[in-house]
Formats: sequence, C-alpha cells, structure tokens
Amino acid sequence: MDVADPVGLSVGLRNFSAVAPGSWADLLDRAVDLEAAGVDRVVVSDHVVFGMRLDAYGDPTVGGLAGGRQPTGPDGHWLEPLTLLSFVAARTHRVRLGTNVLVAALRRPVVLAKTVATLDVLSGGRVDLGVGVGWQEAEYRAAGLEFSQRGHLLDDTLEVCRSLWTGESVELGASEPLVQARPTPLQPGGVPIWVSGSVHPRVVRRTARFGRGWIPWGDALADLPGALPTFRAAVDREIAARRASGESTTVASAAELHVVGTLRVDRPDGPGEVGAVVRHALDRARPLLDAGVDDLRVSFGADDPGAVDVAAALAVGVHRHTRG
Repeated sequence: MDVADPVGLSVGLRNFSAVAPGSWADLLDRAVDLEAAGVDRVVVSDHVVFGMRLDAYGDPTVGGLAGGRQPTGPDGHWLEPLTLLSFVAARTHRVRLGTNVLVAALRRPVVLAKTVATLDVLSGGRVDLGVGVGWQEAEYRAAGLEFSQRGHLLDDTLEVCRSLWTGESVELGASEPLVQARPTPLQPGGVPIWVSGSVHPRVVRRTARFGRGWIPWGDALADLPGALPTFRAAVDREIAARRASGESTTVASAAELHVVGTLRVDRPDGPGEVGAVVRHALDRARPLLDAGVDDLRVSFGADDPGAVDVAAALAVGVHRHTRG
C-alpha cells in the first residue's frame, strides 16, 4: 500500500432499522468505541420519508444502483443524520463526522447552511458534508420539489451554503436583499463538500464547482480503479474551463480531491478470526489504494459484536502502511 498521502478509515453507523429498535443508545456507544479504536471518520445516511415503492433503488436511470436493494421497507426507522451527528459530536472529541450521503436538496438551503455551520462550530471543525441527488421521487414530491430538477436543486443548495459560509454579505438571488449568516464554519473555506455520483457530466461539473471529495456511485463502484482516471481527467477539464471563464473551483486539480473506496468486510466467526478478516480486507484494499483512494469506508451490521475489534485492527493496518 505505497501511497503518497495518508489514507483514512471511515465506518458507517447504521442510523436506520427495519423495525423499531427500542433504543438508539448502542449507536452512540458504537461511535465512541470507534473513535477509541482509531477510526478517522464515522458516516451516516439519509432518508426523510419513503414512498410505498422502493424498487427505484435498483434502477440506475433514476439514480439507483443496479442490483441494489433498499435495506428497509417503507416503514423502516431512519434517524435524521445531522441531528444524529450533533449527538455524536457531543460524545466524541476527534473522529470526523460525515454524511454518506445527505439528500441536501430536500432541505431549505439557508437552513441547511446554518445547521451545518453550527454543527461544525460545536464539533470543533469535524464535519464533512457528503451530498447526492437521491433516487426516490416520492421523497422530493413530499417536500414539494420536482424530482426532475433534483440536480439543479442540489447545485443551488450548495451554492447558497458556500456563499453563506463566507460570513460576507451576499445576494442569494436577483434583486434579493443582502444577507449574512454567522457563525461561519471553523474549517477554512467552509465545510468540505464530498459529491456523490457516477462518472457523469453533471457530477463532474458539480465536483469541479463545489467538491473537496468524490463518493463514487453507479458503475464506478464496480470498477473504481478503472473509473477514477477517467473521472479525474474530466474534472481537470472542467476546472480548466471554469478558470478560463473566471469561475471559481474548490481545488486546483482533481489530484487534490479526496476519493472514497468502499471496502466490504467479512464478519468474523469469532474473536480468533479477526486477524484473518483484517488481512483479507487489506489485501482487497490494495487496488483501491494504488488507484488513489484516500478514504476507505466500511460498514458493519448493527448487531455485529466483532465490528469494533475489526475496525481497530483495520485502522492500525491502514495507518501503518500509509503514514509510516
């Protein structure tokens, strides 16, 4: 795992349950344990409401994942991610807090900007905002939004956030009054935005305009080492075009973008199997790291008793190979 930049280990917190769990206390305890285990980032997912038909999750033409299956039914229990991360922030000190991913356009942009800035301030500058357009039309319709305009809505939302995070007086539309929103995020340049999506022109443009990171989706998940050079080349072209027209970008080149690699980790059969599971996972991570991934993201079942032990060993392995 010979890479130039440090690689972080992220772990997904299951902020959802197919049935009412009775208590979510174990979820917060797991976040604390993962921080102590050396994990760099915990991430949570997002759904506000569900329609009755969830088959669109497996339909790439509307933003789903080919062959994918929604992990709960329409009556599944999902905690709102930013609210949950506020609780996690209060229980932790070092671990970064991310969304993977937030359907950001479902929130009013000015309120989202304020909420995320507040979370960043109170957490000591630990927030990463992963965003995507989602796949569920019913969710947009319930929010009074046009599903067909979800890409434009997301771009407008991110533009409002980025503008308000400067703390300067800004106009949020033609002939609108000047407004300000403070406090601003602690992190220079505002909260880092990680754009989720496939190797698609709209995703490329969004990443060049707003992104500090890329969360691959769609076909890119199946062959990230093959997709990443294509994506980076397209982002570099878009960055050059924006600069030529006097428009801003968040990074100077695609090489500066963080890139997420999803690592599926086996469940150990017992405490004695943790080492074997970790070695196998690190072997499978090698192509991702060689390709340029600098954020390995793993997820475990909510009731997996060996998850924290595996995460601790993975963190040691990843950091040893990438940080000396």
